[in-house]
Amino acid sequence: MSENSDGERWLIVKGRRWRRTDPALEPSVIEELKSRLGAARNAVKQAKKRGAENDLAEARRRVDVAKHGLGERGEYWWEMSVEDRRQRAETALNELR
Repeated sequence: MSENSDGERWLIVKGRRWRRTDPALEPSVIEELKSRLGAARNAVKQAKKRGAENDLAEARRRVDVAKHGLGERGEYWWEMSVEDRRQRAETALNELR
């Protein structure tokens, strides 16, 4: 499938369109970013339970950083050079480590 096809760019779940993870990223980078995304989502859930607003804001920021690194938020990955896409992912990982 071409990188420029809608099927490669978007995932439809229950009628809602979600941006797919950047396919140019190394599998190990995707795996680590998704792991950190899961941890951040769990931190959001825990902060909500505790009513900890500062922790909630930080956890949501970490979710956002991971989603940007995966190419699921921010500038469309298909409009960027592969090098810029990989750099964005590495920058996100460095911030989340």
